[in-house]
Amino acid sequence: MEKKWYWLYKNVLIGPFLRVWNRPTIEGIEHIPAEGSAIIASTHQAVMDSFFFPALSPRNITFPAKSEYFTAPGLIGRLQKWFFTSIGQIPVERGAANAGDATLAAARTVLDRGDVLGIYPEGTRSPDGRIYKGRTGMARIALATDAPIVPLAMIGSRDANPIGTWIPRPRKVRMKVGEPIDGRAYVESLGIDPDSREAARPLTDHVMAVLTELSGQPYVDMYASEVKESLAAGRGWPQGAEPTLG
Repeated sequence: MEKKWYWLYKNVLIGPFLRVWNRPTIEGIEHIPAEGSAIIASTHQAVMDSFFFPALSPRNITFPAKSEYFTAPGLIGRLQKWFFTSIGQIPVERGAANAGDATLAAARTVLDRGDVLGIYPEGTRSPDGRIYKGRTGMARIALATDAPIVPLAMIGSRDANPIGTWIPRPRKVRMKVGEPIDGRAYVESLGIDPDSREAARPLTDHVMAVLTELSGQPYVDMYASEVKESLAAGRGWPQGAEPTLG
């Protein structure tokens, strides 16, 4: 689904600047299907991840976006809504009781038309660059739609766009794309019914293991959101999530 503004951002307004400023490279681009639906499951290191990868991707990517991006008040809120709407992003109210169902419904609208959905299985940016436990929404979408999961590791984007910054720094960004994963075939190989409630967790863990290998970063078996909450509350790093010096 080609959108005029998406094309302009990628090829005229933002993409050329990022390609010069951050010199992004991508390895394994041949693993992205040339046509048909697919789910790009990416590690999440920086806000700019949603710009670096689309700048080099051969296909348009649609990301679910927080509903707050579409409902913020004032001039900034209106500009924000216009920007995310113009590039085809879809709003999802993450805190709602039916957030999972809403995300699945939004994802179906993208995948049913044969487009590519981008999603961050960790649910939020990594607080320290490591790879954190994945949420099962990505796996549920894959199992419900039969769309292949294409793992993507972002490398260096955290240095280029540290938390709290808006303007990227001139740091090199790399991306590594892994081979597509057939979610239903994977859970069936484990002797699990792909339509069962138990199927999503092992598939999610498998994708996170692949992302960990691609990224070269350590894995933390804890949700990044829980770690961030503990740090923000002044409780420090939760037991088992403490960074290892060196």
